[in-house]
Amino acid sequence: MSHSHPLFRRPSPFAIIGAVTLSSLLGGCSAIDRIGRIGEQPVLSSIENPTAAPGYKPVQMPMPQPQPASYNPNSLWRNGSRAFFKDQRARQIGDILTVMVNITDRAVIANETQRSRKNTEDSGITDFIGSKTIKNPATAILPGRILTADSTMSNDGKGSVNRQEALQTNVAAVVTQVLPNGNLVVEGKQEIRVNYEMRELVVAGIVRPEDIQSDNTIDSSKIAEARIAYGGRGQITDVQQPRYGQQLFDVVLPF
Repeated sequence: MSHSHPLFRRPSPFAIIGAVTLSSLLGGCSAIDRIGRIGEQPVLSSIENPTAAPGYKPVQMPMPQPQPASYNPNSLWRNGSRAFFKDQRARQIGDILTVMVNITDRAVIANETQRSRKNTEDSGITDFIGSKTIKNPATAILPGRILTADSTMSNDGKGSVNRQEALQTNVAAVVTQVLPNGNLVVEGKQEIRVNYEMRELVVAGIVRPEDIQSDNTIDSSKIAEARIAYGGRGQITDVQQPRYGQQLFDVVLPF
């Protein structure tokens, strides 16, 4: 079949541009929605059941073992209940406490080492036996300087470190384990999404029940084996990071 058939005609550049533009608009539903809402106020979304949303999964967290309820005679309160006079601080698996992350580290180190050495070796014979009585050209073969050596060495090394970090925030953590000695293993994670950027804060470690304040808070400096991570991911982070090829060259290239 000949390619001159109308079905095989090459489309014009304007038709290609129009098709690409139309496909991009049709492919992006958000763009079409934005065009339809030009000049209108943003509409509030209706209140819906979150458990009916697509992809919903129930939360599963560590929970303490169930304890049977027991009542004392002539008492209005059940043993183990959270009463007015009961300590509200976290003490068992599943309890929540607030970790106050307060990191203000600063380190300034400056070192300098200088080394210098200079050596000069000069050994020779100034008046060989009979050298003054022998005429040229015999004097040309008489030894003069036997050894002459010069060496100079200099080394100057400098190093400095100036580091300053500051992070102040609060995050709620959950008790995931109670150790045999009574210490609590806690872990908390916080995610904040602003537009297309996600900020993450992760806190984990081991705390003593005695270090928990009366308002159920604990300072991050009192967490043993603390693991604190603050970072993010998204469009801004992708632009700030070097490209994968550049990172590969930084690792592989020896120079």
